[in-house]
Amino acid sequence: MAQLFTPKSWHGIRQAVFTGRADPDADGIPVKLPAAWGQGAADAMAWMLPEARAIDIAQASQDWIGVVTARAVAAGLPKTIATEMQALLAARQGAPGPEIWRGEDGGTPSFTLNPNAFLDDGVFDAPGFAAAARLAVMALNFCAPAATGFAIGFTDLHLFLVRLGFDYDSDAARETAACLAALLTASAEAAAAALWAGREGFAASSAALPSHCPVPGLREAAVAARAAAGMGQRRTRILTGFAPVQAVEALLGAETVGYAPAVSALGADGKLAQWVREALAVRHGGAEAALAAQLAGEDVFAPAPPRSHAAMHDAIAPFMHAMPARPPLAAPAPPSAVRTMLPARRAGYTQKASVGGHKVFLSTGEYANGRLGEIFVALHKEGSAFRGLMDAFAIAVSMGLQHGVNLEDYVEAFTFTRFGPAGAVEGDPAVSQATSLIDYVFRNLAANYLGHVSLAPAVVEAADTVGEAADRAPLLPLDLPEPTPREKRRAFRLVS
Repeated sequence: MAQLFTPKSWHGIRQAVFTGRADPDADGIPVKLPAAWGQGAADAMAWMLPEARAIDIAQASQDWIGVVTARAVAAGLPKTIATEMQALLAARQGAPGPEIWRGEDGGTPSFTLNPNAFLDDGVFDAPGFAAAARLAVMALNFCAPAATGFAIGFTDLHLFLVRLGFDYDSDAARETAACLAALLTASAEAAAAALWAGREGFAASSAALPSHCPVPGLREAAVAARAAAGMGQRRTRILTGFAPVQAVEALLGAETVGYAPAVSALGADGKLAQWVREALAVRHGGAEAALAAQLAGEDVFAPAPPRSHAAMHDAIAPFMHAMPARPPLAAPAPPSAVRTMLPARRAGYTQKASVGGHKVFLSTGEYANGRLGEIFVALHKEGSAFRGLMDAFAIAVSMGLQHGVNLEDYVEAFTFTRFGPAGAVEGDPAVSQATSLIDYVFRNLAANYLGHVSLAPAVVEAADTVGEAADRAPLLPLDLPEPTPREKRRAFRLVS
C-alpha cells in the first residue's frame, strides 16, 4: 500500500548517507536522510529501527504514512493527508514515537511537535502548528486504532523562547508556553471531536488562558481552537502529554527535551549550543557585544535557575492532559559549597613538558589573590578517548577548587597515581620524574602553588613505560600488552 503514494516532500532536499549506530558499540548501518540533519538523526533512526540493515527515511516514513493514508481514505478523508504528513516530517516539524515507526501495537503511541520549525524570523505560525496537532491525532488514530490514550507533546521549548527574545525564567516565557500548550491541546481535542463525533467520550479541557500573551496571534489561535473543540467530545483519556524519547528529539534536531531549560552553554560537540548562538544574536546583537558584556561582569551564558523548571511545569500543566512529575526545587547549597567564580581576566601560567616522551601542556587560572582556581590539561598525540577523559578530569578538579576544595587534598589524592605514559620529565625543572600524567600535573601544582619541592621522588618501574612512547598512545591500567618478540623496551633515556 505504501507504494501508492510518492514521498514528493523530500524532493529538492539534499540527501546524504550516514553510518547510523543505535549505540556506540553497535554495528553501523547506512542511513539516508537530509544532509543537514547530521549524525545524531542517523543514530536516532538506527535506534528506532533496530532490525533494519539499511534505512532510507523517505521510505521508512512512507511505511507508516501509507497505513495512515489507506485507513484515512477508507474513512472518507482525502488522500492529501499523505503529502501533509511527509511535509511535516521533512520540515522537522513533527515526528511519531518509535512504536509507530516499528509498527508495534500496545502502549501509549506518541507524537512530538517542534515549535521551532514553525518560527520564521520571529513570527510564529500558530495556524500551522494547530494543523500539525490535528495531523498528529489522525496519524496516531489510524496507526493505532485500538489505543485508548495518546501522548502528543512538543519539544525544545527553551530554544523556542530564546528565539522569541524571552528569558526562560520570565513571565513572558511562561505565558507563551501556557498559550502554546493550550493551542496544542485544543487543536488535538478538535481533531478528536471530528473523528469520533457522536461517540461516548470525555469533555474538553477548559482551564483559563493567561490574560496576555506576548506572541502575536498565539492566544487568539488557542481561543479559536477551543471553540472548535467544544463542539464535540474526545474518545481518549489522554491526547496531549510529554513522552520524551531521545531518538525522536534528535530526529527533530532538538537540543533540550520537552519543556526543560538548557543546562549548559556548550553542545555535545563542545561548541556553543544553538540556544547560545541565538541568544547572542537576539539579545546582545552579536558575539562582539556579548563578549564585551561578559568582560564587563555580566554572565552572558548563565543557564536558567533550577526553580524555573518547576515554575514552567506549573504554567503548562493546566493545559495538558498529562504531565511528568513536577521537577523538585533544588535545596539551597551550604555556605561551604558556594562556588566562587574566577574573574573574567585572570593570571596564571602555561607549562610545556614531556612525560616519558609524551607532550603535555598544563595551564592554570588564578584568583586575584593568587589562589589556584582552574586547570587545563592539553595533550599532544594521545587518543581522543584519553584526551576527553583528561578534559573531564580537569573540569572536575577546577569545579572543586572553585567550591573550596583545598589543593593539598588533590595533591595527596593524585600524586603517585601509576599508569602509562610515565618516566622522565623534560622541560619542567620542578619535576624530574612522574609515574603518570596526573602525577606530573599535581607535582607541578604542588611545587608552584604550595611550595612543595620535597615530595617523595617518583619511582618509575619498567612496567610503567610503554615501548616507543612517542609513537604509541598511553594505555590505562591493566591494558599493558605483552611485548612482541621484536619490540625492545627502553632501559633509560638521555636528557640533553
